[in-house]
Amino acid sequence: MITAQNLIDAPLEKVWQFWTLPEHIVKWNSPSPDWHTPVADNDLKVGGKFKYVMKAKDGSEEFDFEGLYTNLKSLSLIEYKLFDDRAGSVYFDEIDGKVKITEIFEPEKQISESMQRQWCQAVIDNFKAYVEAS
Repeated sequence: MITAQNLIDAPLEKVWQFWTLPEHIVKWNSPSPDWHTPVADNDLKVGGKFKYVMKAKDGSEEFDFEGLYTNLKSLSLIEYKLFDDRAGSVYFDEIDGKVKITEIFEPEKQISESMQRQWCQAVIDNFKAYVEAS
């Protein structure tokens, strides 16, 4: 399993909304300035589908991050299963007016775990910067 996390200096409700609403997802869901997410669809309910299209801005690479929600606890937990059968969880823990966000997921077999960990951590770091600046 791969884990990435960060402590966000914002109220829990804001962190949850910015993580789950497509109009925000397209603004933070990338690991670096040369990537972006031009499309984000999110049906936030158990059995609901999500799909984020992630692209290199130069057009050299693209992939879809998509799956189904398997468990949701508002303002606390999101569990999902990707269409390649890997599972993941995102935890939102309130700590002294801040929110610790932790994502844990099964790695892909074709890509090194360290690269996947760095990618996910960079996305969560970008999320933190976006939320705290908004």
